[in-house]
Amino acid sequence: MGKKQIAVLTSGGDAPGMNAAVRSVVRTALTSGMGVFGVHRGYNGLLNCDVEEMNLRSVSDIIHNGGTILYTARSPEFNSPEGVQKAAENCRKLGIEGLIVIGGDGSFRGARDLTQAGIPCIGVPGTIDNDIACSEYTIGYDTAMNTAMEMVDRLRDTTESHDRCSVVEVMGRRCGDIALNTGIAVGAMAILVPEQPYDFERDIYQRMQYTQRIGKRHFIIVVAEGAGCHVEELAKEIEKHTGIETRATILGHVQRGGSPSLRDRVVATQMGYHAVKLLLDGESNRVVAMRNGLIVDFDITEALEMLRRFDTELYRIAMKVSI
Repeated sequence: MGKKQIAVLTSGGDAPGMNAAVRSVVRTALTSGMGVFGVHRGYNGLLNCDVEEMNLRSVSDIIHNGGTILYTARSPEFNSPEGVQKAAENCRKLGIEGLIVIGGDGSFRGARDLTQAGIPCIGVPGTIDNDIACSEYTIGYDTAMNTAMEMVDRLRDTTESHDRCSVVEVMGRRCGDIALNTGIAVGAMAILVPEQPYDFERDIYQRMQYTQRIGKRHFIIVVAEGAGCHVEELAKEIEKHTGIETRATILGHVQRGGSPSLRDRVVATQMGYHAVKLLLDGESNRVVAMRNGLIVDFDITEALEMLRRFDTELYRIAMKVSI
């Protein structure tokens, strides 16, 4: 009987550290006596049999690179039952006996569907938003926060020089973790996130007017993209209510790029290793996660039903020290 063959793909939005995870999967599998295929462009690669056989040198010199060498894409076709069956049939044709999926919640739903179609799958959380409920940390999160912090630090120079207010939108459609931590790190006067109610009059205009009276002359406001307000409109309203020149900046996809931080490289390596070991042990339909600093795993369905907890205590601290 031939050696066990597995595959790895990256799906959904790219995140710094995905390459480190791919490297870990490939090398752990190969040194464990398994064969490994790299699937290009997410689930589309399974539908189109767009795969390559990987060796130890296939993943040389990628641990420090952002993006993903396997590329990533959305796949509407795969979201149908017919698409899932076609992907499963292609896996069988290629001899793929297990699949590791690096991505977010949507990617894990696909992994669950593919497991039910007969292909054992393991999910690895790779998304800058840190919005996977079962895991306290996701690959790419640390790098994205540090990128946002660096960009806001640069904005601060011109904001301070002109006695302005800068309203900065960071990523986080359903999750305010990037905004909260970046806001604290840059000394933002206000932080708006989807998890916490806010009032413009109380939380922004009055705070700005109060801090002006005690000597503050420039202001940073950090807004998560999912907080429910448009930063350009908010900037206009702030200027109208306070008389302070206000500019809006949307950081956008710059937060997804760049060389991954040390933490993202290390966690990606740990998670990739754990995912391969699960397949070696005959496990499937699992999501790798971090809990209390340890690498663990959960059933995918259980993981998808978990509710994410926002750190309200850290938010309270941020508001206390931001005056």
